[in-house]
Amino acid sequence: MASAPSSTTSGIHLPHSARDLVKILAAGPFGVGKTTLIDSVSEIRPLHTEEQLTEASAQVDDLAGVREKSTTTVAIDFGRISLPGGIVLYLFGTPGQERFRSLWDDIAYGALGALVLVDSRRVDASFDVLGLVEESGLPYAVAFNAFPDAPRHHTEEQLRAALDLEADTPMVTCDAREKDSSIDALLALVQHLIDRHPPERR
Repeated sequence: MASAPSSTTSGIHLPHSARDLVKILAAGPFGVGKTTLIDSVSEIRPLHTEEQLTEASAQVDDLAGVREKSTTTVAIDFGRISLPGGIVLYLFGTPGQERFRSLWDDIAYGALGALVLVDSRRVDASFDVLGLVEESGLPYAVAFNAFPDAPRHHTEEQLRAALDLEADTPMVTCDAREKDSSIDALLALVQHLIDRHPPERR
């Protein structure tokens, strides 16, 4: 399903075919793979605001399930990807910790939707972020990032129930490390946005 960006977009400039510029949030809890997803799909060199985790931050950030993580995003990640049909997504990765919640409104301003990444090893870590997205009124899709040791026995119905998702909320599985898999997750969100607001006939 994934379509690779055109080779004409390998530089920093927008392709001539660009028609619809769309701001999208990559949201989710700490350590869920937002930075990795943006790295995997961005056609430009991604912008990161990563800093080393310190002993002080370990006292306020919940490292359960992500003990191997050594850095964290402290403002945003940013990338860009061009899709077929002239759609260009500007991807803004949001920090996942409660202490950065004050940044949420500024980062979310002007976004048309959000891709919420979830780690099935710690589904409950996503509740606060899902709450923020829903409070903002943003349409969203959920993507379970396929970590190697993630449980595989949950059914789609069980996962939907655990997250209390509406029936029409897209839910997919992706591997944030893989470009095509990540693009498929973004395409699921874009299709959801189109379904909610079909383009006017010209």
